[in-house]
Amino acid sequence: MTTVMQQPDPAPAAEPDVPGRPYRLASGERRERSTFEIGGRLVGGDHFAMIAGPCTVESREQLLSSADAMLAAGATMFRGGAYKPRTSPYAFHGLGEDGLRLLAEAKERTGLPIVTELMDVRDVEAVAEVADVIQIGARNMQNYTLLTEIGRSGVPALLKRGLSATLDELLNASEYILKEGNEKVLLCERGIRTFETAYRFTLDLTAIPVLKELTHLPVIVDPSHAAGRRALVEPLSLAAAAVGADGIIVEVHPDPDNAVCDGPQQLRNDDFPDYLRKVEQAARIAGKLVGGVAA
Repeated sequence: MTTVMQQPDPAPAAEPDVPGRPYRLASGERRERSTFEIGGRLVGGDHFAMIAGPCTVESREQLLSSADAMLAAGATMFRGGAYKPRTSPYAFHGLGEDGLRLLAEAKERTGLPIVTELMDVRDVEAVAEVADVIQIGARNMQNYTLLTEIGRSGVPALLKRGLSATLDELLNASEYILKEGNEKVLLCERGIRTFETAYRFTLDLTAIPVLKELTHLPVIVDPSHAAGRRALVEPLSLAAAAVGADGIIVEVHPDPDNAVCDGPQQLRNDDFPDYLRKVEQAARIAGKLVGGVAA
Protein backbone atom coordinates (compact mmCIF):
# COMPACT_ATOMS: atom_id res chain seq x y z
CA MET A 1 0.00 0.00 0.00
CA THR A 2 1.40 3.32 -1.06
CA THR A 3 1.10 6.24 1.31
CA VAL A 4 0.59 9.62 -0.31
CA MET A 5 2.19 12.42 1.64
CA GLN A 6 0.15 15.63 1.71
CA GLN A 7 2.21 18.55 0.51
CA PRO A 8 2.00 21.77 2.51
CA ASP A 9 0.35 24.75 0.87
CA PRO A 10 2.93 26.89 -0.96
CA ALA A 11 3.99 30.02 0.85
CA PRO A 12 2.55 33.24 -0.57
CA ALA A 13 4.81 34.80 -3.15
CA ALA A 14 6.90 37.61 -1.78
CA GLU A 15 6.49 41.03 -3.30
CA PRO A 16 9.20 41.26 -5.96
CA ASP A 17 12.22 43.36 -5.15
CA VAL A 18 12.70 45.42 -8.28
CA PRO A 19 16.42 46.13 -8.69
CA GLY A 20 17.21 49.84 -8.60
CA ARG A 21 13.76 50.84 -7.35
CA PRO A 22 13.82 50.85 -3.56
CA TYR A 23 12.13 54.26 -3.32
CA ARG A 24 9.26 53.31 -1.04
CA LEU A 25 8.14 56.81 -0.05
CA ALA A 26 8.39 58.36 -3.51
CA SER A 27 6.57 55.49 -5.20
CA GLY A 28 3.19 56.22 -6.75
CA GLU A 29 1.85 52.75 -5.93
CA ARG A 30 -1.10 52.83 -3.52
CA ARG A 31 -0.90 56.63 -3.25
CA GLU A 32 -2.84 59.43 -4.85
CA ARG A 33 -0.98 62.32 -6.42
CA SER A 34 0.29 64.73 -3.79
CA THR A 35 -0.82 68.34 -3.54
CA PHE A 36 1.30 70.59 -1.33
CA GLU A 37 0.61 73.95 0.29
CA ILE A 38 3.73 76.08 0.15
CA GLY A 39 3.61 79.64 1.40
CA GLY A 40 -0.14 79.75 0.89
CA ARG A 41 0.12 78.42 -2.67
CA LEU A 42 -0.98 75.00 -3.90
CA VAL A 43 1.32 72.83 -6.00
CA GLY A 44 0.41 69.51 -7.58
CA GLY A 45 -2.88 67.87 -8.46
CA ASP A 46 -4.90 70.34 -10.54
CA HIS A 47 -2.68 73.27 -9.60
CA PHE A 48 0.10 74.55 -11.86
CA ALA A 49 2.94 76.49 -10.23
CA MET A 50 4.75 79.28 -12.08
CA ILE A 51 8.08 79.87 -10.31
CA ALA A 52 9.81 82.85 -11.88
CA GLY A 53 12.60 85.33 -11.24
CA PRO A 54 16.24 86.06 -12.07
CA CYS A 55 18.98 83.47 -12.23
CA THR A 56 20.89 85.20 -9.47
CA VAL A 57 20.51 88.05 -7.00
CA GLU A 58 22.66 90.87 -8.37
CA SER A 59 21.43 94.03 -6.61
CA ARG A 60 18.53 95.35 -4.57
CA GLU A 61 17.09 97.29 -7.52
CA GLN A 62 17.36 94.33 -9.88
CA LEU A 63 15.78 91.91 -7.44
CA LEU A 64 12.90 94.06 -6.20
CA SER A 65 11.94 95.24 -9.68
CA SER A 66 11.82 91.58 -10.75
CA ALA A 67 9.77 90.58 -7.71
CA ASP A 68 7.26 93.39 -8.37
CA ALA A 69 6.95 92.33 -12.02
CA MET A 70 6.45 88.65 -11.16
CA LEU A 71 3.76 89.52 -8.60
CA ALA A 72 1.92 91.82 -11.00
CA ALA A 73 1.93 89.20 -13.76
CA GLY A 74 0.58 86.43 -11.51
CA ALA A 75 3.57 84.21 -10.71
CA THR A 76 3.08 81.61 -7.98
CA MET A 77 6.54 81.87 -6.40
CA PHE A 78 9.68 83.98 -6.80
CA ARG A 79 13.07 82.45 -7.58
CA GLY A 80 16.56 83.91 -7.21
CA GLY A 81 19.99 82.51 -6.42
CA ALA A 82 22.02 83.81 -3.47
CA TYR A 83 24.51 80.95 -3.98
CA LYS A 84 25.38 79.93 -7.53
CA PRO A 85 27.22 76.80 -8.75
CA ARG A 86 29.47 77.83 -11.65
CA THR A 87 31.68 75.78 -13.91
CA SER A 88 34.55 78.24 -13.52
CA PRO A 89 35.92 78.98 -10.04
CA TYR A 90 36.54 82.57 -11.22
CA ALA A 91 32.92 83.28 -12.19
CA PHE A 92 30.36 85.11 -10.03
CA HIS A 93 29.18 82.71 -7.32
CA GLY A 94 26.42 84.80 -5.78
CA LEU A 95 26.07 87.39 -3.03
CA GLY A 96 25.67 84.77 -0.32
CA GLU A 97 24.12 86.06 2.90
CA ASP A 98 23.62 89.52 1.39
CA GLY A 99 21.60 87.86 -1.34
CA LEU A 100 19.50 86.01 1.24
CA ARG A 101 18.72 89.31 2.97
CA LEU A 102 17.53 90.78 -0.32
CA LEU A 103 15.36 87.73 -0.98
CA ALA A 104 13.83 88.15 2.48
CA GLU A 105 13.05 91.77 1.62
CA ALA A 106 11.43 90.72 -1.67
CA LYS A 107 9.32 88.16 0.19
CA GLU A 108 8.16 90.74 2.74
CA ARG A 109 7.42 93.25 -0.02
CA THR A 110 5.43 90.96 -2.34
CA GLY A 111 4.26 88.04 -0.21
CA LEU A 112 5.58 85.63 -2.85
CA PRO A 113 7.14 82.42 -1.51
CA ILE A 114 10.88 82.24 -2.14
CA VAL A 115 12.69 79.47 -4.04
CA THR A 116 16.49 79.60 -3.70
CA GLU A 117 19.37 77.16 -4.07
CA LEU A 118 21.36 75.51 -1.29
CA MET A 119 24.79 74.12 -2.13
CA ASP A 120 26.56 73.57 1.20
CA VAL A 121 25.41 71.92 4.43
CA ARG A 122 27.05 74.79 6.33
CA ASP A 123 24.43 77.16 4.91
CA VAL A 124 21.34 75.09 5.70
CA GLU A 125 20.21 77.21 8.65
CA ALA A 126 20.70 80.55 6.87
CA VAL A 127 18.89 79.43 3.71
CA ALA A 128 16.08 77.74 5.67
CA GLU A 129 15.30 81.02 7.43
CA VAL A 130 14.45 82.66 4.10
CA ALA A 131 13.43 79.91 1.67
CA ASP A 132 9.93 78.54 1.31
CA VAL A 133 11.43 76.00 -1.10
CA ILE A 134 15.07 74.91 -1.10
CA GLN A 135 16.35 74.19 -4.60
CA ILE A 136 18.88 71.39 -5.09
CA GLY A 137 20.76 71.88 -8.34
CA ALA A 138 21.49 69.16 -10.88
CA ARG A 139 25.11 68.84 -9.75
CA ASN A 140 24.02 68.17 -6.17
CA MET A 141 21.26 65.66 -6.95
CA GLN A 142 23.38 62.86 -5.53
CA ASN A 143 24.95 64.84 -2.68
CA TYR A 144 23.30 62.55 -0.16
CA THR A 145 24.60 64.35 2.93
CA LEU A 146 23.08 67.60 1.66
CA LEU A 147 19.79 65.89 0.77
CA THR A 148 19.57 64.37 4.25
CA GLU A 149 20.10 67.74 5.93
CA ILE A 150 17.45 69.35 3.72
CA GLY A 151 15.10 66.56 4.72
CA ARG A 152 15.78 67.29 8.39
CA SER A 153 15.23 71.03 7.87
CA GLY A 154 11.57 70.43 7.07
CA VAL A 155 11.65 73.05 4.29
CA PRO A 156 10.01 71.93 1.02
CA ALA A 157 12.56 70.93 -1.61
CA LEU A 158 12.81 71.24 -5.38
CA LEU A 159 15.14 68.47 -6.57
CA LYS A 160 16.61 68.89 -10.05
CA ARG A 161 17.51 65.86 -12.14
CA GLY A 162 21.24 65.38 -12.65
CA LEU A 163 22.83 66.01 -16.04
CA SER A 164 23.07 62.29 -16.81
CA ALA A 165 20.78 60.80 -14.17
CA THR A 166 18.11 58.19 -14.82
CA LEU A 167 14.62 58.62 -13.41
CA ASP A 168 15.30 55.81 -10.93
CA GLU A 169 18.34 57.71 -9.68
CA LEU A 170 16.28 60.89 -9.35
CA LEU A 171 13.60 59.10 -7.33
CA ASN A 172 16.19 57.39 -5.13
CA ALA A 173 17.70 60.82 -4.45
CA SER A 174 14.28 62.14 -3.42
CA GLU A 175 14.05 59.28 -0.94
CA TYR A 176 16.93 60.76 1.06
CA ILE A 177 14.76 63.82 1.73
CA LEU A 178 11.50 61.95 2.24
CA LYS A 179 12.91 59.45 4.72
CA GLU A 180 13.72 62.30 7.14
CA GLY A 181 10.00 63.12 7.37
CA ASN A 182 10.00 65.96 4.84
CA GLU A 183 7.11 65.03 2.55
CA LYS A 184 7.11 68.14 0.35
CA VAL A 185 9.46 67.28 -2.51
CA LEU A 186 9.08 68.65 -6.03
CA LEU A 187 10.93 66.81 -8.79
CA CYS A 188 12.42 68.91 -11.59
CA GLU A 189 13.29 67.92 -15.16
CA ARG A 190 15.85 70.45 -16.41
CA GLY A 191 17.38 68.78 -19.44
CA ILE A 192 19.94 66.02 -19.73
CA ARG A 193 23.23 65.77 -21.58
CA THR A 194 23.01 63.99 -24.95
CA PHE A 195 25.03 63.99 -28.18
CA GLU A 196 23.08 67.02 -29.49
CA THR A 197 24.94 70.36 -29.53
CA ALA A 198 22.34 72.65 -31.13
CA TYR A 199 21.07 73.63 -27.70
CA ARG A 200 22.36 73.54 -24.14
CA PHE A 201 20.67 70.32 -22.94
CA THR A 202 17.96 67.97 -24.19
CA LEU A 203 14.69 68.57 -22.35
CA ASP A 204 13.27 65.11 -21.65
CA LEU A 205 9.54 65.70 -22.00
CA THR A 206 8.92 61.94 -21.86
CA ALA A 207 10.12 62.03 -18.26
CA ILE A 208 7.00 63.93 -17.23
CA PRO A 209 4.35 61.26 -18.00
CA VAL A 210 6.74 58.48 -16.95
CA LEU A 211 7.37 60.11 -13.58
CA LYS A 212 3.61 60.46 -13.21
CA GLU A 213 3.45 56.67 -13.47
CA LEU A 214 6.27 56.07 -11.01
CA THR A 215 5.65 58.63 -8.28
CA HIS A 216 3.01 60.68 -6.51
CA LEU A 217 5.34 63.69 -6.25
CA PRO A 218 4.72 66.83 -8.36
CA VAL A 219 6.90 67.28 -11.45
CA ILE A 220 8.27 70.73 -12.32
CA VAL A 221 10.11 71.64 -15.55
CA ASP A 222 13.01 74.07 -16.02
CA PRO A 223 12.98 75.19 -19.69
CA SER A 224 15.63 77.90 -19.19
CA HIS A 225 18.61 75.62 -18.53
CA ALA A 226 17.52 73.10 -21.14
CA ALA A 227 17.22 75.76 -23.83
CA GLY A 228 20.16 78.01 -23.10
CA ARG A 229 18.53 80.45 -25.53
CA ARG A 230 15.65 82.83 -24.86
CA ALA A 231 13.87 81.99 -28.11
CA LEU A 232 13.48 78.34 -27.11
CA VAL A 233 12.14 78.93 -23.59
CA GLU A 234 8.53 79.62 -24.57
CA PRO A 235 7.98 76.63 -26.90
CA LEU A 236 9.57 74.28 -24.38
CA SER A 237 7.38 75.76 -21.63
CA LEU A 238 4.21 75.29 -23.68
CA ALA A 239 5.12 71.70 -24.46
CA ALA A 240 5.89 70.94 -20.80
CA ALA A 241 2.59 72.42 -19.64
CA ALA A 242 0.58 70.60 -22.29
CA VAL A 243 2.14 67.22 -21.50
CA GLY A 244 1.11 67.46 -17.84
CA ALA A 245 3.87 69.15 -15.84
CA ASP A 246 2.80 70.48 -12.44
CA GLY A 247 4.72 73.70 -12.88
CA ILE A 248 7.58 75.58 -14.47
CA ILE A 249 10.62 77.28 -12.95
CA VAL A 250 11.81 79.94 -15.40
CA GLU A 251 14.44 82.67 -15.36
CA VAL A 252 13.29 86.27 -15.88
CA HIS A 253 15.42 89.42 -15.64
CA PRO A 254 14.81 93.19 -16.06
CA ASP A 255 17.85 93.51 -18.36
CA PRO A 256 19.08 90.07 -19.42
CA ASP A 257 21.60 91.47 -21.92
CA ASN A 258 23.54 92.81 -18.92
CA ALA A 259 22.85 89.96 -16.50
CA VAL A 260 25.75 88.67 -14.42
CA CYS A 261 25.09 85.08 -15.50
CA ASP A 262 22.87 83.13 -17.92
CA GLY A 263 21.63 86.29 -19.64
CA PRO A 264 20.95 84.66 -23.03
CA GLN A 265 18.40 82.23 -21.56
CA GLN A 266 16.51 84.68 -19.33
CA LEU A 267 13.18 86.16 -20.40
CA ARG A 268 12.64 89.91 -20.07
CA ASN A 269 10.38 91.19 -17.29
CA ASP A 270 8.29 93.08 -19.85
CA ASP A 271 7.67 89.91 -21.86
CA PHE A 272 6.73 87.75 -18.90
CA PRO A 273 2.98 88.58 -18.66
CA ASP A 274 2.32 87.50 -22.26
CA TYR A 275 4.46 84.39 -21.76
CA LEU A 276 2.53 83.45 -18.63
CA ARG A 277 -0.85 83.81 -20.36
CA LYS A 278 0.27 81.41 -23.10
CA VAL A 279 1.55 78.88 -20.56
CA GLU A 280 -1.76 79.13 -18.68
CA GLN A 281 -3.60 78.19 -21.88
CA ALA A 282 -1.35 75.18 -22.41
CA ALA A 283 -1.75 74.10 -18.78
CA ARG A 284 -5.53 74.17 -19.17
CA ILE A 285 -5.20 71.59 -21.94
CA ALA A 286 -3.81 69.24 -19.29
CA GLY A 287 -6.60 70.19 -16.85
CA LYS A 288 -4.55 72.49 -14.61
CA LEU A 289 -4.96 76.03 -13.35
CA VAL A 290 -2.08 78.40 -12.62
CA GLY A 291 -1.65 80.00 -9.23
CA GLY A 292 -3.86 78.04 -6.85
CA VAL A 293 -4.12 79.78 -3.46
CA ALA A 294 -4.84 77.75 -0.33
CA ALA A 295 -8.11 78.58 1.41
